[in-house]
Amino acid sequence: MINRRTFSKAVGLGTGAAAVSLSGLQNSAFAAQDTSGTRVSTAPTVTPGTHTEFATLKQVKAGVLDIGYAEAGPAHGPVVICLHGWPYDIHSFVDVAPLLADLGYRVIVPYLRGHGSTRFLSRRTPRSAEQSAIALDIIALMDALKIDQAVLAGFDWGSRTADIIAALWPERVKALVSTSGYLITNRKAQLEPANPAVERNWWYQWYFATERGKKAMEQVDERIALCRYVWTLVSPNWKFDDATFQRTAEAFKNPDYAAIVLYNYRWRISLIEGERRYDRYEKQLAAQPPIGVPTITLDPALDPFTAPGDGSSYRSRFTGPYEHRTIANIGHNLPQEAPTTFAQAVVDADHL
Repeated sequence: MINRRTFSKAVGLGTGAAAVSLSGLQNSAFAAQDTSGTRVSTAPTVTPGTHTEFATLKQVKAGVLDIGYAEAGPAHGPVVICLHGWPYDIHSFVDVAPLLADLGYRVIVPYLRGHGSTRFLSRRTPRSAEQSAIALDIIALMDALKIDQAVLAGFDWGSRTADIIAALWPERVKALVSTSGYLITNRKAQLEPANPAVERNWWYQWYFATERGKKAMEQVDERIALCRYVWTLVSPNWKFDDATFQRTAEAFKNPDYAAIVLYNYRWRISLIEGERRYDRYEKQLAAQPPIGVPTITLDPALDPFTAPGDGSSYRSRFTGPYEHRTIANIGHNLPQEAPTTFAQAVVDADHL
């Protein structure tokens, strides 16, 4: 999930009295105008949970992985890559993808390393998961699919991955939708204690740092139960059913899932060191590089990791065309809880 230090000023559940009332987008879509005055397409309104499966699932060898991904929309449309977080999978975008496809976008939704049908090509490849490794997976996917440039849109791990690509390889990013703002991990800052309420929100990170938490993640039934519990905490208003969770939980049965999740969270708090092959990228990211591509940041108001201040804590990190939206009454899994809102942000970012 997201960077605890980014939100070190957050207290409690952060329901956000200053939340802009954008949850109405879920019930009545809108059309904006781009800077030239041209009317921007309106994302059709859809009830969350309308779609349950993707029509097309594919595999492609890319970098060190055989990546599984969903695809929707015309093959030659402008590309949008949607990136999921933890503990989620591609089904976070199961309603978003057809909305964007209907507007003419080619939508690619990959399983991140350790999730779903994505597999390592070699058993000798270390099951590492520092932030730059995951970003390079997506660059490799774009290369394998011959995609020069795309709109990147994500949440949680997906936001971080999109932010990194936008910062280090801006020529590959036409526009960015980043839920929860600027999420590039600052490992040095992570070494310092945060506000107690913030530390409490990160209970699972400390759990994963223990042998007990490791054992729980390595047992499939235990890890699935833990992930379901996290869903209820971070999306308090989302009334998902058993079938919705089980569709995503299948992705948690990947043989590398535990190794990837444990590595990622332990690496963030410097309990383990990363692979040397990624050191040069991590050195760049440690400087917290600015992002200059057109960007819309989204803050779900009911997400316990949403910082106070309506995006002010990370505003300076975005130096290009920019908008911020706080989404009322929505939790952490924003694209699945509010697909019309998320899809419209993609369209609008594409026209900033």
